[in-house]
Amino acid sequence: MNLHELFKMQEELDRFIQSNQEINEDVFRKKGLALLVELAELANETRCFKFWSTKGPSERSVILEEYVDSIHFLLSLGIEKDLNTLKKWPEPVAETDLTELFLLTQKAIQEFLENYSMSNFMEIWSCYGGLALALEFSYEEVLEAYIQKNKTNYDRQHNGY
Repeated sequence: MNLHELFKMQEELDRFIQSNQEINEDVFRKKGLALLVELAELANETRCFKFWSTKGPSERSVILEEYVDSIHFLLSLGIEKDLNTLKKWPEPVAETDLTELFLLTQKAIQEFLENYSMSNFMEIWSCYGGLALALEFSYEEVLEAYIQKNKTNYDRQHNGY
């Protein structure tokens, strides 16, 4: 998947939000925490770690929406550190166990927040690619869901979210 268009859309949304909310501070760490929270919300919707419960995962559409919420913050973090030159989604990690994938992804995010290098940024993308595969999301579905959520985020800003 070509990431250029996603970075462009996210950069425009970020600029709009910063202007609309009159944000004048460095929000990199806040975006990092937001990404970790979105990852946790995604894990919660899959229920992959809830060994004590027989209730199944949320509907696929709910899980996909949580997934693309993360993608918004991942793109935004890359823009913050001028890593939006990443052209295509790196090869996904090979892990198939969802619990392990979530733990790997969390670790990759933490490492990036401490050392924001292109290789650490690409590692997060690889983890999210692994999550997409494990959750059986095609890149086309992710793109469509991202575009829809991007529009929703603009609507929310216009409505005082």
